[in-house]
Amino acid sequence: MNRATLTLLALLLICALSLVAAQQRARKLFILQERAQIEERKLNQEWLRLEYEQRNLSKSARIRDVARNQLRMSPISPERTLYLKEAK
Repeated sequence: MNRATLTLLALLLICALSLVAAQQRARKLFILQERAQIEERKLNQEWLRLEYEQRNLSKSARIRDVARNQLRMSPISPERTLYLKEAK
């Protein structure tokens, strides 16, 4: 084998190893992308759940129920209302 053949063989091996390394990097990046997409889907589901929960908790009937039962509040009535007059 002459010198040119050995040089070409060395270049071929370097190119082949470079190709393998590039494919490995591409696989790792693809796996990272897939994991990020899975995490994104989980976060979107959590966001939708939290929005749903917020809508349910902010309904006026729920607020009224919590005010009456937990906070022991009662609706306003004219008998219990005190009117203050400005002193002159």
